Amino acid sequence: MDKTIKKWRILPKLAWTGMIKNGTVYYPYIGAGIFSAFTYFIFSSILHNDIISILPHSAYAWMLLQIGRVLLGIILLPFLFYTNSFLIKRRKKEIGLYNILGLEKKHIGAMMFTEALLSYTVAIAGGIVSGAVFSKLLFLLLLRMTGLPVDVEFVFYPAAFAETAVFFFWIYAVNLISNLIQVGKSKPSELLSGSKKGEKEPKLLWVYAIMGAVILAGGYVISIRSKVDSMIFLNFFLAVFLVIIGTYFLFTSGSVAFLKFLKRNKNVYYKPANFITISGMFYRMKKNAASLVNICIFSTMVIITLVCTSSLYLGLDEAVYFDYPYDAGLYFQSEEVKEQEINSEVTALGKENGVDIKGLVSYERIALSCGKEGNAFQTSFTEKSRNRDNYKVNIITLEDYNRIENKQENLGEDEVFIFSSGADFSYDTVTFMDRPLAVKKELKEMKIEPKSEKNIFLGEFYIVVRDKSMHDELVESWAGKNSVEDIAGFIGSDYRVIRFNMDGEAADQDVFMSGLKTWSEGRPGFVEFNNNLEGRANIVSMYGGLLFIGILFSFVFLMCLLLIMYYKQISEGYEDRDSFTIMQKVGMSEKEIKTTIHRQILLVFFLPLLGAVLHTIAGLFMVDQLFATLRFFNTSLLVICAAAITVVFIAFYGLSYLMTAKTYYKIVRQGNG
Repeated sequence: MDKTIKKWRILPKLAWTGMIKNGTVYYPYIGAGIFSAFTYFIFSSILHNDIISILPHSAYAWMLLQIGRVLLGIILLPFLFYTNSFLIKRRKKEIGLYNILGLEKKHIGAMMFTEALLSYTVAIAGGIVSGAVFSKLLFLLLLRMTGLPVDVEFVFYPAAFAETAVFFFWIYAVNLISNLIQVGKSKPSELLSGSKKGEKEPKLLWVYAIMGAVILAGGYVISIRSKVDSMIFLNFFLAVFLVIIGTYFLFTSGSVAFLKFLKRNKNVYYKPANFITISGMFYRMKKNAASLVNICIFSTMVIITLVCTSSLYLGLDEAVYFDYPYDAGLYFQSEEVKEQEINSEVTALGKENGVDIKGLVSYERIALSCGKEGNAFQTSFTEKSRNRDNYKVNIITLEDYNRIENKQENLGEDEVFIFSSGADFSYDTVTFMDRPLAVKKELKEMKIEPKSEKNIFLGEFYIVVRDKSMHDELVESWAGKNSVEDIAGFIGSDYRVIRFNMDGEAADQDVFMSGLKTWSEGRPGFVEFNNNLEGRANIVSMYGGLLFIGILFSFVFLMCLLLIMYYKQISEGYEDRDSFTIMQKVGMSEKEIKTTIHRQILLVFFLPLLGAVLHTIAGLFMVDQLFATLRFFNTSLLVICAAAITVVFIAFYGLSYLMTAKTYYKIVRQGNG
């Protein structure tokens, strides 16, 4: 009875001593838990803050944070499961020794429960305390990045604490249950050798290797050939899934199959320099292939996330401009408007409020909905038009075009200029409502409408006609085809559009816009007033939310990557400590042993980097298409960011390898001092 009581009493001490003794594996595990809880708590705190839901233009930021928290949970679950699996693998020998020395499985289970409870408590306390300290700072950063007002008070809500504690409670509980099952099912002898147990060599190596290559190639093909359509997001997730599965098969089966092939090649294998390297690589790949897969995938995530974040940040102004090339626009019925009076009023009202009016343009325009087949624009309402893409076709006169562009162009009879805000028209003639017209020139740019060949929203067409008479003829033919009863009234329904940009303080611009709207609404023929500053604010809010999430996720992925690399080096160190002694006994010098091991480690650790770079290159094609949905069309900027980030990451990866290698060499020297 006394012995049993003593056993129970020493369990907390054993748990604490075991954690301290195994600090090289426990401290990073607890640190990862603290950082994970910190990140999750930050997302929860911001989402539960009432301010984020009531601020203007915050809907996009709130929605993206909701999605981001779900994705964060999906990422953290397997990561913390993986780190726990490494931890228990390193502890099995110690636990087996306790079992041999007299501790029963129930005592060991209680000790493991104490360790898990301590780890969970420290992780949650550290994560929530650090989150409480930094959450207000990060909230202000989010407001700054999304363009939302920053003079607000951040309040902590109990729900954020509770959600974080509950989410990580289940993760640590599942990890504990998994550990208890492993220890409970294992014999003491199995526990003593558990830390040396590697992954089973897969059967049918070449079959799985070929499958991996085919699956990976399939993911690459989907990524490279995908176009922006209703399937783009499904294709994205499918490509990611195939790349992960293909990478796993190639690392676990393909690498081992290739090394087996080299071992069968006597001319290669039995050279002194290759014999030990190939044998060592064969052992390492069998034992640690899954870890290398994780390193490869997380490296790819880091690069892609940083590329997307930096590209969005640098291309924000260009993306906003594509949707809103002008700050404001006024629309009046063309027959009732006095153009010069409105232009003068806009300029005068701007001066009164300290706002400088820039780039003011005025033109007459009518926008017609048309179905397009080849070079022909027809009605979009007939049975024949079911397979036609519908576009908005704007018809403007040459006089307006020359004034807007400050040019002196000429057009002959039945000649037009044509402009597409998306893909080029690329025809020498255009048929409009069965009327053939010669395309004198396809315009590559217009001041009133941005253009991108990758514009996936079909875009708009502008047809520049010789004069008002030809303008009216085309409008009349469209009205006739579309059964418009009052054709004369429809022809006279053109808009006079006035658009401009502004310089000045934000408060002055708001007062000016309010005054201009009030004045415009009282004028004859007023149709619409567009304050594009509101639309721009929504886009900035959405992009800012994406940037904020991208930055946080970059840190999460880096943390995951560094910890996996660190654990990988520790694992290699413990294994090579024994190998070092064996190779000395068979006659190899210390220099030869170090050179051989160093070569193997370099090959093993930089193989995932090569895979990550290849994944990134293939992934950029799909990222480019996905960015088009955000009106980001600058492929050159994306490629430049990708190249720069990849170079920086390679340097960072090498530096991380050197830093974690110190722990490796320390472990090896401890056993061969």
